[in-house]
Amino acid sequence: MSLEPLSESQAPSPQPRVRIDPTQRVVALLEVIICSDFPTQFALAATFYAFGFQQQQPDGTLSLAYVAALSLVDAVLLIGLIVFFLRAHGESPRELLLGRRPVGEEARLGLPLSFAALAIAYAAILLIQQFAPWLRTEETNPLQGLLTTPHGAAIMAVVLVVAGGIREEIQRAFLLHRFEAWLGGGTVGVIVTSAAFGAGHLIQGFDAGIVTGVLGAFWGIVYLRRRSVVAPMVSHAGFDLLQILQYVVLKS
Repeated sequence: MSLEPLSESQAPSPQPRVRIDPTQRVVALLEVIICSDFPTQFALAATFYAFGFQQQQPDGTLSLAYVAALSLVDAVLLIGLIVFFLRAHGESPRELLLGRRPVGEEARLGLPLSFAALAIAYAAILLIQQFAPWLRTEETNPLQGLLTTPHGAAIMAVVLVVAGGIREEIQRAFLLHRFEAWLGGGTVGVIVTSAAFGAGHLIQGFDAGIVTGVLGAFWGIVYLRRRSVVAPMVSHAGFDLLQILQYVVLKS
């Protein structure tokens, strides 16, 4: 094969830019909003309330059963919606979520990335404590009250792996895919989804919301680089389990 430069007559003509139908953008935006987790959680919370399933116990603390049920049902509902939207557009969930990299290789990569996420979180917390301590709006994380017993810690471990590691990374991949194709690109997607990810954790304090947003950006970048949810999924689940382990060990 010749490596000589092509003449102007031989060079391929530039490809015309593909015009995106505004309707496609609107549909993509609606799907992003629906799969942002806020509508599904609000709908489920309203349904639970209608059936008398309360978020708080009589003493004012969070109900473990409520948090677990809401998180797990929401995970199933949201993943189902994502698969439905992908198939409705003729897209492959497997291609989007797993790409072409070996699953085992990606899972092994996710293990050290769990500790990388932990280091990022600690660094962000230290920076906030040093330069913006007023952002600590909650003395204790309300979810920590669910970890006071071995039973509660075990249930929350399952919840965080399913609703955190699995559901959130599938959700993030889908949202980033929509941003890349129709809503401004991957960088915009990482910024918007990370901000929303952090906002969803503001119940734990503004500082926790910021740290969570930073971690969301980290896992989003990993997905865009690897084109597989496996490594960020393992990293996210591992990070959450390390957090539970740290709390249980220090508490005991």
